[in-house]
Amino acid sequence: MLSAGEYQTLRISRIAEPGIYLSDEEGGEVLLPNRYVSLADKVGEVVEVFVYHDSENRLIATREKPFATIGEVAVLEAVDRNAHGVFLAWGITAKDLFLPNRNVPFEVQMGSRYPVYLYRDELTGRVVATTKLNKYISNAEITVRSREQVDIVVVRRMEMGYRVVINNRHWGMIYNDQIFSPIKVGDKMTAYVHRISEDGRIDVMLQQEGRQAREDATTKLLSLLEKSGGRLPLTDNSSPEDIAAATGLSKKSFKRAVGALYKERRITLSEDGITLNR
Repeated sequence: MLSAGEYQTLRISRIAEPGIYLSDEEGGEVLLPNRYVSLADKVGEVVEVFVYHDSENRLIATREKPFATIGEVAVLEAVDRNAHGVFLAWGITAKDLFLPNRNVPFEVQMGSRYPVYLYRDELTGRVVATTKLNKYISNAEITVRSREQVDIVVVRRMEMGYRVVINNRHWGMIYNDQIFSPIKVGDKMTAYVHRISEDGRIDVMLQQEGRQAREDATTKLLSLLEKSGGRLPLTDNSSPEDIAAATGLSKKSFKRAVGALYKERRITLSEDGITLNR
């Protein structure tokens, strides 16, 4: 069934002046406008598209990929407004995302970015946004476990680190001492559950723990050495900040990687740095 706010795999049913029509298994059709059509598109072929409502409430398909779909959190920029709400840049050239006044309990500034959750309005079927994330994001019933790989969206800078949304379902935190490369509000990335407290707080980290983490750190350090001409001006005495800036690794991970490469005789250590053995 054709519905807005989702990626759908559809078959090219016919070619018309405004573009090509795509159909689902139930015979419903949606237009893919000419700006998204290529000469390689043929009747009978299957394509993946994103479906949304245009300004006239018609379902339209696009090959552009929006910043978020239904059931997801994203940090989006406010670009326009009318009497009923605000419009957010969505990543679709011909369509901004609507944020109704009822879903934003504060004054929105044009050009500023806000964390929002996307859902389908029951009355109109349109995709809309809300800043009231607590209605959808909760730690009441936690569905992740320690050391699990998760997807996160960075939604707020705080003094002790960054608040994140985990798997579009839970609140979490990355603390400053677990950040070894630049991140910013709006970033989407992979993380790992570090700790779940008894009261339901979830801490995440951007690097794995255990054997896989050591192997990943070793591979990364070796790659950095090769890209830098075979030498890095880092030692055991380098500060955690210098190590993080140069490698994106914690000092602990860096030292383990250095130890592994030294044991394999792939590097030489000196008082002023590391040299790759050729």
